[in-house]
Amino acid sequence: MSDNTKHSNESHFPRAGIAQDGWSNSEEATATCFCGAVQLAFPLKKPGYVGSFVCNCVDCRKITASMFASNFIVKDSHLRHLRGQDNLSHWGQAETIATGYKMTNYFCKTCGSLLYRVGEGFPGFSILRLGTVDDFSLVETVLKPGVEQFAKDRVGWLHGAQGIKQVEGAFYGTEKKPKL
Repeated sequence: MSDNTKHSNESHFPRAGIAQDGWSNSEEATATCFCGAVQLAFPLKKPGYVGSFVCNCVDCRKITASMFASNFIVKDSHLRHLRGQDNLSHWGQAETIATGYKMTNYFCKTCGSLLYRVGEGFPGFSILRLGTVDDFSLVETVLKPGVEQFAKDRVGWLHGAQGIKQVEGAFYGTEKKPKL
């Protein structure tokens, strides 16, 4: 097995959820829902991997039931559904999205985990959740966020993410939909 196909499954894969078959190598890694029914493979390098960010927008607060979301973007052409694509449910809306474009959310039908979002404002890309990544060491290395967006909406008792660019509004998907 070459380095590009060898799967690493060491101690940086803590017991988190039911599935225990996540993996990573030098080219790609997996993201799995909490129950294990849905698993994705995504790239770790460009051109398929676009970037990683923390978002404090009100939409991310509600969809994650937390005070912020930690996300990463990949090109759809590089995202693979390893299992459970038929076990995904989706829901979308445009009313609370800063750009005015519809965002569609893809959830596991079994456990409810939000796996990714797609937006009309940036077709061809998916926004995945860092918390679904099976190899926890990746969020400290290649998937570490490079920007914190909607810093103006961050709650007062949280401090900004250290060592990354702070942006008051949107960094990714900044084109606003024209109002008709």
